[in-house]
Amino acid sequence: MLFARVHRLNLRLFLWVGLMLILGLPYCCAYTNELDVSAINSFYAALGSPPLPGWVPSGGDPCMEGWQGVQCVDSNITGIVINGANLGGQLGDGLGIFSSITTIDLSNNNIGSGIPENLPLTLQKFFLSANQFTGSIPSSLSKLTLLTDMSVNNNHLTGVLPDAFSSLTGLINLDLSVNNISGQLPPSMGSLSSLTTLHVQNNQFSGILDVLEDLPLKDLNIENNLFSGPVPEKLLNIPNFKKDGNPFNTSITPSSAPHQSPPRASPSGSPIPDTMHTNSSDGPSSQESPHKLSTVKIVGYVVVAVFLVIVIVLMVIFCLSKYQERKSKHDELFRSQVGRTEMGYKKPRSEEHFAETKNEVPEAAKKGHRERKEYVTDMAMTVVKDSEKEREHIIDMNETADIVMPQPPVENDTVTPIVLRKNVVGHSPEMMNTTPTSVRSFSVGDLQQYTDNFCEENLIRDDRLGKAYLAQSSDGKLLEVMKLDNVNSRVPADDFLELVLAVSELRHPNILELVGYCAEFDQRLLVYRYFSQKTLHDILHVGDDLNTRLSWTARLEVALGAAKALEYLHENCQPSFVHQNFGPANLLLNDELAVCVTECGLSSLMSTNSVMQLSGRMRAMYNYEAPEVNESGKFTDRSDVYSFGVVMLELLTGRKPYDSARPHSEQHLVRWASSQLYDINALSKMVDPLISGSYPEKSLSCFADIISRCIQQEPEFRPPISEVVHDLIRMVNDVKHATNDDHV
Repeated sequence: MLFARVHRLNLRLFLWVGLMLILGLPYCCAYTNELDVSAINSFYAALGSPPLPGWVPSGGDPCMEGWQGVQCVDSNITGIVINGANLGGQLGDGLGIFSSITTIDLSNNNIGSGIPENLPLTLQKFFLSANQFTGSIPSSLSKLTLLTDMSVNNNHLTGVLPDAFSSLTGLINLDLSVNNISGQLPPSMGSLSSLTTLHVQNNQFSGILDVLEDLPLKDLNIENNLFSGPVPEKLLNIPNFKKDGNPFNTSITPSSAPHQSPPRASPSGSPIPDTMHTNSSDGPSSQESPHKLSTVKIVGYVVVAVFLVIVIVLMVIFCLSKYQERKSKHDELFRSQVGRTEMGYKKPRSEEHFAETKNEVPEAAKKGHRERKEYVTDMAMTVVKDSEKEREHIIDMNETADIVMPQPPVENDTVTPIVLRKNVVGHSPEMMNTTPTSVRSFSVGDLQQYTDNFCEENLIRDDRLGKAYLAQSSDGKLLEVMKLDNVNSRVPADDFLELVLAVSELRHPNILELVGYCAEFDQRLLVYRYFSQKTLHDILHVGDDLNTRLSWTARLEVALGAAKALEYLHENCQPSFVHQNFGPANLLLNDELAVCVTECGLSSLMSTNSVMQLSGRMRAMYNYEAPEVNESGKFTDRSDVYSFGVVMLELLTGRKPYDSARPHSEQHLVRWASSQLYDINALSKMVDPLISGSYPEKSLSCFADIISRCIQQEPEFRPPISEVVHDLIRMVNDVKHATNDDHV
């Protein structure tokens, strides 16, 4: 009996040990292919080991542990898909180690350096759009024989395309747009027998397009390059073909003339006219046939000429009608803008000021030495309350005399684009006497010349709306040209003009001034008066020389200047504006630490941008948007106040809103700092070390109080920006008075 009990005990122990071995087997032996683990560890290290859920710096089991963005089939990694996660670093040289990977999608990040030569031979889908890649397309592309889709658009790639496409017969979609790639399309592109979509717009490609004419393309975009020569006839049959912004001759490539046989000769050697065959029995009638044929030809020529004249006349009439239609539409737009301008005033202008405006144009017209002629649309309107008759007289004069014809041109005179002149809408009382401003229409050619063909050396900023370039006009003035991205470049011309009119009304010392625009060849560009290339983000986080001069008082004044800009947009404009993209990257600072806010009045463009399609969690993690924006997508003036609070928190701490290099509990700035803003000891430890100890304790406490109110989770608990401006003005004055007392 004792033996039986021992036997049962041993049996249970054996079963228990076996079960533990079975359950523990996956954890004792990694499931994922060892080569793939080595490759993904190398890739993760090259990225700088960002905080991605599940990922570990070395070892690990990606397929079994479910690393975020990693796709597996059995024990093999087949895909890495991580979009819009603010990844940095570079790709590294370990990608080629992957044994079975087919998809790499790292779009909408900040990965830089070059595209590595060592790429996985199994790759089918390769997406690196909207990153910071430099250098050229690697020649090892020819080894990716399984590739079907590739997009590297919106990067900083340069150089020429390698002649490496002969083996890519399965490639269907290729997007190289919005880079700085130059040279001609390589001959091997003619071997892309499956290619249906090709986007190369906004590069520096040159040469002719013959290499593309036999491809099965259905979507071809070559806009804004340097292609020359005639367009092959076959390309014109592509359903979606965009070619504007190139210097080539847009005529169709002439087809070869039909072969003509040499004239027949008579037995005597004289040529016989190649006419209709006649029998010798026709006698005299055969000799008259050439004359009859000539008469028929003359009549035919006359009929064709008359027909062509009729067609030309009809085309001219059609063009004139379209011109009149567009002109009337623009006039209607201007009048509506005038009406809005009139409603925007908070108090009437004087009759004497209107008389000055009335006499302004004749004085300018008397200057015979002007180097340029201008068509001026005077949109100044006056509200006169003395009598309704006088008001009607003023409005009628503005509507009938808004276009002033230029004086006869002098020698070497040139014509400039249309100049729109208007008064400020919704300005504060102290700005009521601001003189009318002008916004100029630039041509694409002018802006290309001013920016050195939008070269990378002149790039100032690259953000969600597009790229801003430093420009120098022909008269030596510095400008800032914003080239809107592909999405916003499709804004209809009339909508874009209305946007320009609205933005050009914004006149404030802390708002970047719009001076011109361009709407040619489906291009949409905004031209601003140059202020500075340095942003608050650069000064705080990139180690700019100015950060050593950003004292406590200077930070208060920077915050005050930015707050005044928002106050003007929220409370002094009619209708009011919400910025929607307020952050340190849009706060320009010059050498005197004066502040100018960019992208004001452009919120209608931001709502269409692809960046806005990011998930709420990712947007909340990496930018300055308020919690309600991430939930509903709706922006208000109080969401701007939240963004302003985050910027003040950066000024206080010198930290980024999200920093993966810090301990996990300190990575999210708002989450980490919000609970410590009322603890003076903790607050003192949060202060940027560059200003530590050089501030009054009371001023620090007041600054933290403003931040705490601005970053409240519920928008109704945040203060209006005018209240913030009032508090900051008082703080700046108190600090200055305290400084003066110390000197005394």
